[in-house]
Amino acid sequence: MIARLGPVLAAAVVLTASGTLPAAASSAQPVPGVMAALGDSISTGFNACGWYVSCTARSWSTGDSGEVSSHYARLAKLSGTLQEHNLNFAAPGATSADLLGQMRKAVAAKADYVTILIGAQDACTRTEQSMTPVGTYRRRLDAALAELRSGVPGARVLIASVPDVRRLWQVGKGNALARTFWGAGRICQSMLAAPTSTRRADEQRRARVRARVIAYNRAAAGACAAYGPDCRTDGGAVFSYPFTLDHVSKWDYFHPNTAGQRVLAERTYARGFTWLDPR
Repeated sequence: MIARLGPVLAAAVVLTASGTLPAAASSAQPVPGVMAALGDSISTGFNACGWYVSCTARSWSTGDSGEVSSHYARLAKLSGTLQEHNLNFAAPGATSADLLGQMRKAVAAKADYVTILIGAQDACTRTEQSMTPVGTYRRRLDAALAELRSGVPGARVLIASVPDVRRLWQVGKGNALARTFWGAGRICQSMLAAPTSTRRADEQRRARVRARVIAYNRAAAGACAAYGPDCRTDGGAVFSYPFTLDHVSKWDYFHPNTAGQRVLAERTYARGFTWLDPR
């Protein structure tokens, strides 16, 4: 069964097409001793190196593959204390409902840097009506961040924005293989059903799903702001990236391939914390 995607989120103010503006730059922070990735199949590197399997080595967050240059790989170059302390608690098919459980694992591991990419699967449901309500999504993020604040005071958080799933439809609708995988796997049918249809009802459905993703990003921005200065978002960098089919796996035309994971790492790392090189 095809793993469900889920990726998340934005910045402190809501104004851009992605629903946010970047957070103000912070002063340099010490390199973390333990980091953890939370989220869905994107953060597990699903389909980035094998047929329908997770490939955590190519995760944009905690992967150690030189082909991706993940957050972990970049931070490990600054401090040897992080070596092999790259934990991945993300899971294929996860939604915001699973975030608190993942966060509890991060707290138990005493992770002092946590990345979150969750939410695309809250929108990528079998039907439009099944999408997670925005209020529910926000409450789940608030609960997970409160758990971290209580368990590991001072832990830093990077929340990546939910990708623009309508962009996937735009770049893939003309590709027969993509349409075949989307239909056979019933992938993100809230957005990708009837991909070649130009009926007004289908166009409006796609617009509403995209609007829900934007609303999730706004909600995440609010949750991050409530957590305080130890939380950063990517300012909508993932949402706004004009990715192409060259960035997605040819095994499902949905999950990021190695090139896509590398872009995720670049876009998010550049908009996160400024880290202190202790050397």
